[in-house]
Amino acid sequence: MGFRCGIVGLPNVGKSTLFNALTETAAAQAANYPFCTIEPNVGNVAVPDARLDKLAAIAGSAKIIETQLAFVDIAGLVRGASKGEGLGNQFLGNIREVDAIVHVLRCFEDGDVTHVEGKVDPIADAETVETELMLSDLESLEKRVPSLAKKGQQGDKEAKIGASVLGQALDLLREGKPARLTRPKDEEEARVFAQAQLLTAKPVLYVCNVDEANAADGNAFSARVFEKAKAEGAEAVVVSAAIEAEIATMPTEDRGEFLAELGLSETGLARVIQAGYKLLHLLTFFTVGPKEARAWTVHVGAKAPQAAGEIHTDFERGFIRAETIAFDDYIALGGESGARDAGKLRQEGKEYVVHDGDVMLFRFNV
Repeated sequence: MGFRCGIVGLPNVGKSTLFNALTETAAAQAANYPFCTIEPNVGNVAVPDARLDKLAAIAGSAKIIETQLAFVDIAGLVRGASKGEGLGNQFLGNIREVDAIVHVLRCFEDGDVTHVEGKVDPIADAETVETELMLSDLESLEKRVPSLAKKGQQGDKEAKIGASVLGQALDLLREGKPARLTRPKDEEEARVFAQAQLLTAKPVLYVCNVDEANAADGNAFSARVFEKAKAEGAEAVVVSAAIEAEIATMPTEDRGEFLAELGLSETGLARVIQAGYKLLHLLTFFTVGPKEARAWTVHVGAKAPQAAGEIHTDFERGFIRAETIAFDDYIALGGESGARDAGKLRQEGKEYVVHDGDVMLFRFNV
């Protein structure tokens, strides 16, 4: 499953540089002028997970297959995007299709890199983009909510639900607040709200793009962004796009030493993924055998049949049980046989809630 993140921000904040580094490609043209990115580039990235190597070593797996994460590099938004400025409508449409927004904010001074607003102020930059997203949602809901309310009064149950939950979102937007603060009262409202695909309902991860000197601990600019994220219930990470671009060109075996010299223990990609998983409430489970050790992603709270369905729809449709071993037990006991002998291999049914790190084998019949 993984998840699909749309990288947004004002022009020249380092979006395309970060995208190129994260995906280790040059698919997105990085240049020092606005709108160098016209079409959204999509890069699929293998999610690093050290647990996979350990599982594969014990099981003698011939292949290791990581779960995938998609990054979509969306062109720079500017003031007026909601009205079509800077090809705004096209870009807003691209954002609508992602699971989360990775909002890159410039947190570095550099006289050689122009800033579309003429000054470095990550909070103002964030508010500029958020305002454009809110204006787009506001325009959409001001047309939809009255229509839904009218249909609801005529007995349309679905429309009545929509008028209630989207009306709440409309009220928030009119107050200058994002739609993600909407609180659906039940599963039906939550479903209708999700189907609306509001731009400001997307969870947000702020990426503070700093210079090399501040890559380990951030700076005054990034500290303000972290405060903003905390107040909003969002996530934030510090990344140096320039460093990530350099790491992307290095042999894998040289990266650890380079990171250590900079006071870093992991790449920006790893930090972005970890923050993204937390933001979207995701977890990883594994399937392990002689052919392959593989990581899979599901939402926190997913039950065993849903996890089985990530592998194949037939697994979910004909689910019987899941033979499950906790990761720590699998490692400590030397694999499936040792876990079985120690009574740590559990037979779990349809109501079992998957835990992060579970090693699972699904039994099914269709």
